[in-house]
Amino acid sequence: MNLQEPITTETPNSDEPTIGAGKAPRLTQEEKILGKTLKKSVYLSSEELAEINTKKGLLKLLSSKNINVEKALIKLRYEQELEKLQMELVKLQRSVQHEGRRVAIIFEGRDAAGKGGSIRRFIEHLNPRSTRVVALPKPTEVQQGQWYFQRYTEQLPNPGEIVFFDRSWYNRAVVEPVMKFCTKRQHQTFMRQVPEYEHMLYEDNLEIVKFWFSISKEVQADRFESRRTDPLKQWKISPVDELAQENWDLYTKYKEEMFSKTHTSYSPWIIVKANDKKRARVESMRHVLSTLDYKGKDQPRTHLSPDPDVVLRYHRSQLSID
Repeated sequence: MNLQEPITTETPNSDEPTIGAGKAPRLTQEEKILGKTLKKSVYLSSEELAEINTKKGLLKLLSSKNINVEKALIKLRYEQELEKLQMELVKLQRSVQHEGRRVAIIFEGRDAAGKGGSIRRFIEHLNPRSTRVVALPKPTEVQQGQWYFQRYTEQLPNPGEIVFFDRSWYNRAVVEPVMKFCTKRQHQTFMRQVPEYEHMLYEDNLEIVKFWFSISKEVQADRFESRRTDPLKQWKISPVDELAQENWDLYTKYKEEMFSKTHTSYSPWIIVKANDKKRARVESMRHVLSTLDYKGKDQPRTHLSPDPDVVLRYHRSQLSID
């Protein structure tokens, strides 16, 4: 029996389900989250369900079923904090809409760094009418003959809109030269033009946040293996992904050049240590909320200062960042 499905009986004088002789209590939000966390591996009999009415009984039962209580509590706290931060993001979006602001949030990083999953948590409760996710496919033949930034410029946010870029024009900084999708000259031209391009956007009052999600080589390998074996994730594997481990050092070389030439005071790079996906998600949210102004920011539902051990501003004196 699933933990989230209470055992109910019908009494002759009541249409409502009961547990024992009383009415079934409504689950709190925390209990619902805990139930979701445990539902895949916890099945209870009627006797066991009665036992969990006490804290001691619940802990004893979970222990007997080899459930990691600490892990379940970590998941619970993560879900609670995520919800509070998403409430703040809704407030941010409302301010962006009312003030006609334009916000672009760029997610870059190695393959399997958790960019897409973070974006999904960012937009989960935002109004889709003023939120877009941009993940452009391979350029068409016509687009290949255009100014490189043209197809990305077309996707920039309109007044009152927040746009999330799941990879951006920075494809040409790292992925394209590594995979030889562009020439050396095209890469050099891009590196020369991108600071000027972003300065024009800055002068036009476009608000930009640039994230680099950083993971270790070992974590990337583990995540690739998970994608290969999980039928629900196999669509994520591409030929580019398959070569990521082989080309690790080459990616590092181009990534470091990108940081050194495109990190500016008006458009800085924000590094997110993403070996722990959950921490990366909540702390990147905190960074956005701490950086951008919005009505109600002075009364947040949770603290907005990102953990400096997870989120940090790139500095040229830093050692190599994966």
